Amino acid sequence: MPQFLLELYSEEIPAGMQTRAAADLERMISDRLKAAGIEPGACRCFATPMRLALVIDDLPARQPDRREERKGPRVGAPEKAMQGFLKSVGLTQDQLATRSDKKGEFYLAVTDQKGRPTAEILAEIVPDVVRTFQWPKSMRWGSGTLRWVRPLHAILCVFDGKVVPFEVDGIVSGNTTKGHRFLAPEQITVDSFADYEKKLTQAKVILDVAARKTLISAAADKLAKQEGFELAADDDLLNETAGLVEWPVVQMGSIDENFVKPVDQGGLPREVLTSAMAKHQKYFSVRLANSSDLAPHFIVVSNLEADDGGAQMIAGNERVLRARLSDAKFFWDRDRKKKLKQRVGDLEQVIFHAKLGTLRDKILRNEQIASEIAESINVDVLLAKTAASLAKADLTTEMVGEFADLQGVMGRYYALADGEDPEVAQA
Repeated sequence: MPQFLLELYSEEIPAGMQTRAAADLERMISDRLKAAGIEPGACRCFATPMRLALVIDDLPARQPDRREERKGPRVGAPEKAMQGFLKSVGLTQDQLATRSDKKGEFYLAVTDQKGRPTAEILAEIVPDVVRTFQWPKSMRWGSGTLRWVRPLHAILCVFDGKVVPFEVDGIVSGNTTKGHRFLAPEQITVDSFADYEKKLTQAKVILDVAARKTLISAAADKLAKQEGFELAADDDLLNETAGLVEWPVVQMGSIDENFVKPVDQGGLPREVLTSAMAKHQKYFSVRLANSSDLAPHFIVVSNLEADDGGAQMIAGNERVLRARLSDAKFFWDRDRKKKLKQRVGDLEQVIFHAKLGTLRDKILRNEQIASEIAESINVDVLLAKTAASLAKADLTTEMVGEFADLQGVMGRYYALADGEDPEVAQA
């Protein structure tokens, strides 16, 4: 049976929205086909930074013929009611059938509706899906009324090798798409999914996100091992980087060794390094072989094959990371000039909840609770109270202001630097 192929080509789709959007596209198209009496075959959806794609195999060429029965007025009903029913069904009285139930005999309009070509139905379904598609955030552009996550440029829509013709807000459907935005921006003409996937791969686009993740993971692991290191696995970062590129190119850069030294030798805490790399720069961390210590290197995934082998891009990424880590070092050094105990009072300026007061109020309540619990289980009350008192103090540090995900983690480092009991720091 015929195959249906749809691609919505736009500017960059945020990585965090791609998986949900592809699934929504499949659901919306499938639901509308089923509502039209067409049972879709196997569906596969895809997402890259530039496109959403859907392929449905074994789709019937036509909608099945349908017989519709519509109950009319009872036999002997007033003429006015009879004429109104006949007008609504488009039949004459001699074309009606009669049936009986507990209430007596009534007229029944039986109509046979011939199935429409699936291509005609798709030409109605797809524009409706595009116009009603829901994004977490969307925009309008130019003078059009269509809303999309980023400007939508083209719609590829092919059924049984032929274009399904329609228009959405000035965008006319066709059988063409484009390859990689920079490496192969030429137009591509396709007539099937196999043709589409093959030509996209030739045009430097890996359509399947699972394939992109596999490529990134394998290439990054290989590159790290070639240099005698180990890749620090990060599934969240892997998922995100796979949504940022259509043609992953893995490269390794260097970090100033002064940042990677142990904390007691003037380096930065490990969590600061990994947060700066993963959360802010989308870099993978690299470990020394058979160790949990970080190596003075990082791995970056780019979307380009550079003529110089990536040397200029690596140098640029190294400069950006050096600047960010220099800022972090500045925060680290300056934050430690003020002890955590001196910061507790600053929590008076931080609202916890309009009805519950400031964070300082919350800390005072926590101190009381911690003291009572410690006393009831016969542990050091002073340590418990101190731990509760310092629990939120690092929220006032510049480091946590820049790296919010390190709240609590930095509190431990600052507590140890202040000479607090290790049990307090760990709490």
